[in-house]
Amino acid sequence: MKVIFKLLGFLLVTAIVTTGFLLWYQYDTFLDTPVAVTPATEVFEIKPGSNIRQVASQLEEKGIVQHGFLFLAHARITDVAHKLKAGEYKIDSGMKPDDLLAKFVSGQTLQYQLGIVEGKTFKDILNAIRAHPQIEQTLSEDDYRDLMPKLGQAAGMQAEGWFFPDTYNFPRKTTDLEFLQRSHKAMRDYLQKAWDRREQNPYIKTPYEALILASIVEKETGLPEERPLIARVFLNRLEKGMLLQTDPTVIYGMGDKYAGNIRKTDLQTDTPYNTYTRAGLPPSPIATPSKAAIDAVMHPAKSNVLYFVATTPGGASYFSATYEEHQLAVKRYILNAKQPVTPPQGAMQ
Repeated sequence: MKVIFKLLGFLLVTAIVTTGFLLWYQYDTFLDTPVAVTPATEVFEIKPGSNIRQVASQLEEKGIVQHGFLFLAHARITDVAHKLKAGEYKIDSGMKPDDLLAKFVSGQTLQYQLGIVEGKTFKDILNAIRAHPQIEQTLSEDDYRDLMPKLGQAAGMQAEGWFFPDTYNFPRKTTDLEFLQRSHKAMRDYLQKAWDRREQNPYIKTPYEALILASIVEKETGLPEERPLIARVFLNRLEKGMLLQTDPTVIYGMGDKYAGNIRKTDLQTDTPYNTYTRAGLPPSPIATPSKAAIDAVMHPAKSNVLYFVATTPGGASYFSATYEEHQLAVKRYILNAKQPVTPPQGAMQ
């Protein structure tokens, strides 16, 4: 009888050892086997509130891993089962289960992009946000009409110009408000940083006035390197009490009435943004200014120029210190004269 018990005990121990070895071997093989990925399964979503058991089951159902229970076991053995982060994940070819688990824990979710381009209006930005398929639309027309309180600003404040031009990466289901909050904070932070290290100018008294002027500089600039000189033109005009007389502000004030060209009657029609009929800066920015335009306003070129005219569409400008010189430049370039202007000695170009 003792022999039988010893034999049974030996068989039991052998079975346990063998089973343990097989489980270990299966587990080790599982960890060393790349996950299966196809075009239909290369994006995997962990929904908010999902636990490791649900994730492991979904991975097995989609054929990404062969044994969901081993993925579950590995997550618990490595003590990260409770650290998975919700979101969409790109599964790359050659990834192994441990790589996949590490990605789920890191929160390196699939990112989408949307760019805010300098010189565009707030209306353009909203159209781009509304058209993006991965941005969740939560804001109504009424929300957009008085958006700034949702961004921590005063009611009635204009949204124009307050969104930083950049390419933004974000996960799917980012809301329109979250996107705008992020862009607005970036603009607010950069504007304040630039304002704190600015060259003092008595005609630009607040960061918001600098933002307004930067938007005009942005719209008037043909060549990027001319921004500081264009900023100086407008600052010199403010100093002398001259009208800014800049066409982009007139166009902005015309709104949907603008059909591609400005007539003399448009320049004479008063609006809050018509800098031919009203002195000083317009009441708000007219577009999204770039970092370079903001910097140009904070650190303008040193010059006595008061006028400029484009020598070619979208190209270099000719800058003048006197009205007479400016009129000569207009005749040469606007009226398509063949010979370039020969500037008087000492004139700025």
